Amino acid sequence: MGGETKIQKPEFLKDRSIPTGGMFVAQRTLKSKISCKGVALHSGDKVVMTLKPAACGAGIVFRRTDIAGGGAFIPASWDRVVDTRMCTVLGNEDGVTVGTVEHLMAALAGCRIDNALIEINGPEVPIMDGSSAPFVFLVECAGVQEQDEPRRFIRIEKPISIRDGFRTATLSPADGFSLSFEIDFDNQAISHQTISLGLAKGSFKKELARARTFGFLHDAEKLRAAGLARGGSLDNAIIISGGRILNEGGLRFDDEFVRHKALDAVGDLYLAGAPVIGRFDGICSGHDANNKVLQALFADPGAWSYDVLGSDEADVTAADAWSGEAVPSAAALA
Repeated sequence: MGGETKIQKPEFLKDRSIPTGGMFVAQRTLKSKISCKGVALHSGDKVVMTLKPAACGAGIVFRRTDIAGGGAFIPASWDRVVDTRMCTVLGNEDGVTVGTVEHLMAALAGCRIDNALIEINGPEVPIMDGSSAPFVFLVECAGVQEQDEPRRFIRIEKPISIRDGFRTATLSPADGFSLSFEIDFDNQAISHQTISLGLAKGSFKKELARARTFGFLHDAEKLRAAGLARGGSLDNAIIISGGRILNEGGLRFDDEFVRHKALDAVGDLYLAGAPVIGRFDGICSGHDANNKVLQALFADPGAWSYDVLGSDEADVTAADAWSGEAVPSAAALA
């Protein structure tokens, strides 16, 4: 089975049992670099972004190419989140930031990319079409390279939950990774929606990747007056006016709104630094709650542990986003 290699027991598992036969699911990176151009959602600026391969254990790291020196590097980590009001924003000790990372992080999670350097010439990841699908397409075009060290997983050992009013986010022990999400808007175009699914064998691409971000026309006008959402348009978001969807062609899914919230959660949770083995349940939660449940998790050493999976366990993980599916054309992602 692809992704398995016989290696020595890693340091973080020195006190734990080894999967039978010493065969592990391996880390993965990109096979080659690939670039894209797009618009930043909030500034409206043109953005150039390049995804590059990275060494084993490097993780996902952003580098601002418009910033000189070591201060340009920002690790994609839960403890680097500095703002969650409009999107997930990461920052470093030098005050350098990169925002709107969640859709890209979700794509990297769904495609099982452990290590990558993301070079970007400004403070925002391009919004593209408002979903993760264009980023999945980039990874498919670049190809995937299996590496010579085991993939590290974070196993949830006991339930961790945070609550903020009616919003809740919970991580619980489970086999593999699954999630449920519930939203409830006082708007007839959205109303009450729920979704529950396991992410394995290509389900991320099929069920979540194409779900777009959304907003209300009256909010967009207020945001632009405040200098935000200058790059927002019907090309990169679902726009709702009253009870109507303004986008030509309507929705990609009947429940696209809750699917996008689940997509955001996948991206925010990948800032844990490794894929989660457990279940996430979100009720009306957003980027703030998603980050706070990770904060609560890592504040309790008994709530989680590092692990690796053997070849006989690999099917319960979030496998390749495009597993068993044809590579789409760029037009198909428009």
